[in-house]
Amino acid sequence: MTELETAMGMIIDVFARYAGAEGNKQSLTKGELKTLMEKELPGFLQNKRDRNAVDKLLKDLDANGDAEVDFNEFMVFVAALTAACHKYFEQAGLH
Repeated sequence: MTELETAMGMIIDVFARYAGAEGNKQSLTKGELKTLMEKELPGFLQNKRDRNAVDKLLKDLDANGDAEVDFNEFMVFVAALTAACHKYFEQAGLH
């Protein structure tokens, strides 16, 4: 597999690893999203001020209003975060 195919597979695997722990295997609950972020994006929720970050993120990502994040909604998050990182590295002269 190519690097991009491997990266895509890894994103799918990460979502599947956390989705369904509390119910529906096709979506992330608030608790599953929080666990995913704590384990996969540990720098994102670093301090107490970020306590409400998961609530806000869930609300922002939940396009269909079902109080869960499905794979398509998760991909919007991954794409936005990746674009922000790219812009940061570009501005820092690292890319």
